Amino acid sequence: MPKAYVIFTEAIKDRDAMDAYGRAAAPTIAESGARVLAVDPQPQPLEGEWHGDQTVVLEFDSVEAARAWYESATYQKAKELRQAAADTNAVIISGFDVPA
Repeated sequence: MPKAYVIFTEAIKDRDAMDAYGRAAAPTIAESGARVLAVDPQPQPLEGEWHGDQTVVLEFDSVEAARAWYESATYQKAKELRQAAADTNAVIISGFDVPA
């Protein structure tokens, strides 16, 4: 089963509130078994326009695990903080297992 990735692009409006989100979200990420692969405050677009001024990539064991985290009651509380602090795009994408 391929891994799954949650990618956020965030246009931060309130840095202090975003830091509060990070403190609230971190335990939910750890509890889900996910890994934070990247937090980049200055993404470097190669083509086209990129939304926001911070990009975050989380790795999960599966799409189902990613969705379960995103929809969990504990993350919903943190999500409200993020939505107040930043204009965000978020996606879940499925990883790719290279055939043998």
